[in-house]
Amino acid sequence: MDNIYILMIIALAFLAIADLVVGVSNDAVNFLNSAIGSKAISFRTIMIVASLGIAVGAVFSSGLMEVARKGIFNPGEFYFNEIMIIFMAVMITDILLLDFFNTLGMPTSTTVSIVFELLGAAVAMALIKIGANNGSISELGNYINTEKATEIILGILLSVVIAFTVGAIVQYVSRVLLSFNFEKKAKWVGAVFGGIALAAITYFIFIKGLKGTDYSKQIEPLIEGRTLAIVLISFVLWTLLSYFVVTILKKNIYKLIIAVGTFALALAFAGNDLVNFIGVPIAGWQSYEAWTASGMPATEFAMSALASKVPTPTLFLLIAGLVMVLTLWFSSKARKVVKTSLDLSSQEETKERFEPNFLSRYMVRFTMLVAKYSATVIPKSIQDKIDNQFIVPVIKLPRGKTHELPAFDMVRAAVNLMVASVLISIATSMKLPLSTTYVTFMVAMGTSLADRAWGSESAVYRVAGVLNVIGGWFFTAFSAFIAAAAIAYLIHLGGPTMIAVLLLLAILILARNYVKHIKKTRDVKVEDSLARGESNSIHGVIEESADNISKALKRVSKINQNTIKGLIEQDLDGLKKAKAMVIKLESEIEELQNNIFYFIKDLDDSYLGASKFYIDVIGNIQDVAQSSSLIAKVSHKHVHNNHKALKKKQAEELLDINDKLGLLFGQIREVFDTRSFDKIVPGIIEQKQALLDSVEDSIHRQVERTRTEESSPKNTTLYFSILLETKDLIKANMNILNLYYDEHNRAKAPIQ
Repeated sequence: MDNIYILMIIALAFLAIADLVVGVSNDAVNFLNSAIGSKAISFRTIMIVASLGIAVGAVFSSGLMEVARKGIFNPGEFYFNEIMIIFMAVMITDILLLDFFNTLGMPTSTTVSIVFELLGAAVAMALIKIGANNGSISELGNYINTEKATEIILGILLSVVIAFTVGAIVQYVSRVLLSFNFEKKAKWVGAVFGGIALAAITYFIFIKGLKGTDYSKQIEPLIEGRTLAIVLISFVLWTLLSYFVVTILKKNIYKLIIAVGTFALALAFAGNDLVNFIGVPIAGWQSYEAWTASGMPATEFAMSALASKVPTPTLFLLIAGLVMVLTLWFSSKARKVVKTSLDLSSQEETKERFEPNFLSRYMVRFTMLVAKYSATVIPKSIQDKIDNQFIVPVIKLPRGKTHELPAFDMVRAAVNLMVASVLISIATSMKLPLSTTYVTFMVAMGTSLADRAWGSESAVYRVAGVLNVIGGWFFTAFSAFIAAAAIAYLIHLGGPTMIAVLLLLAILILARNYVKHIKKTRDVKVEDSLARGESNSIHGVIEESADNISKALKRVSKINQNTIKGLIEQDLDGLKKAKAMVIKLESEIEELQNNIFYFIKDLDDSYLGASKFYIDVIGNIQDVAQSSSLIAKVSHKHVHNNHKALKKKQAEELLDINDKLGLLFGQIREVFDTRSFDKIVPGIIEQKQALLDSVEDSIHRQVERTRTEESSPKNTTLYFSILLETKDLIKANMNILNLYYDEHNRAKAPIQ
């Protein structure tokens, strides 16, 4: 039986490595967001700075493993075998939960997840013990540190509200004083701002980054009671150094602030959040050492030893730091989580990931109402001066290069880092529980609001996104508690066999999520994706949109084939695939429509006629997609509801029509691929009419069948829907061909 605990320790070690990978993927947003969003320094430099911060923080984290041993439960109340069940349940739950959020691209708190997992597993084991001893539920307080759990819940609520509010206020004041033309301000202004920011960040490094380490005991006597003096001296020194950097070295002080701030948050993340990933496995290993030294049975050895402080071997910390750095460089999921935060805080127009809901609409409407009445109180002259400070300079870029713009400027990036550092430092010095994820994310959202990044065009989407992320945080706490408790109970019932089953299940789920993530990443780069209009001439628009039409028709043809085949064979999976394909196509067409505004704005005055042509093309592509979409959706609904299958004659007619339609699509695609628009008339037009006649014949035949032999209303409705939408599909294609044929003839006509 002793061997099972050795295997559990080995399993915990592998789970620790896996947890480091998924944990860094989640928490990278905390320290990468500002630097990547502002593009102040190169991505390579950002990664090097962050990697150094992680490496230093990991080595300094030795004294912070206590939460896994005694922060949530009273270890002396549990025996060794029970402690190992708790730790196994926690690690399995943590990996699956964090990977779930990473796959969605949603940042969550590793601190909250590990705390509530420990709490859930400990509560489950405590209830099992109480039940076995016929005890009372009131005894639960003997096992659980309820005070700590309450503090953390309050910390969640407070950190969300305070971080957002303070971030918004500081950013608003900073923008009013510095404007978006901050680089044109007097050099002493940048130096003073640099002094404030760097003083706050360096104080944060000492207070938060090194707290709980072996070095903190030597540092604390030097800084205790001298906070104000240290901050003032630091401010003066950093201001002088910033002035030197700006005037003598001619360097951008905001870049220095962002680099130092990134290092500081990465150091604090590794130094303090490392416990969330390896604290439990190390506690399990130390429990095993204490148990083997005791010589007692696992079911009789109380784990009071965990209540004492035990240093973590430096080798473990170095290995953990190396895994974290490698994950930071190579994890695509880490960049996906960062992208969510950047999209919600971007000053530029982005593709909105979240759909608005009633709460986001109400909040935006209420805020706009408050702003409207507030404007009547502030004198117009003052309001105009404030508004001038928020005018974003227009940056002229070559067409197609808009993606190179930063999500926000260096002032906001510096404020993000400075405010997050100050808030985390204050909470740490007051010994208040705090999630670095919550603080950094909500500060970024607050500064976005204050910077007017959430305009009337995007506010409902951004607010909905923030509400989704916050909701996910509370879901983390609830699901972590329930899942860990359930897994602990299952392990208690099933023993080693259940552990093996759960580990295998975890591996399968992680592998499945990884494969889905890779597939989704590849889908984004699919060859047949539609491209936005970039040209500013009618000839360029014809060339670009011809490629889009060819790609769209290729995909519509495949969708139709899958739909008709799935309908005839009653293949629900095939119909689901067709439905998913058409939804993706419609989404891309919607992006093209959303780009029309920018397309028209960038057109040369001499080519304004291209705008109408482009709009007509997009409208007709949308008509094609809508007809294909309706065919796919009604077919899926019919089979999904288990209605009667198509009759043999109906299936034969649909297959014949679909084959002819596929040939027509192929010929149209050839016209657009080769730009041979002369072939449109008479060849394709004649084929189009023949296909329409074939569809009309099928409609008439179905009318006759309905009057004489058809007995299924659902079947009849479906068949007519498919035929009528096929007619619309053909006509929409003809409209596209006519557009190009007319434009082609106009271009060939001699100038009068």
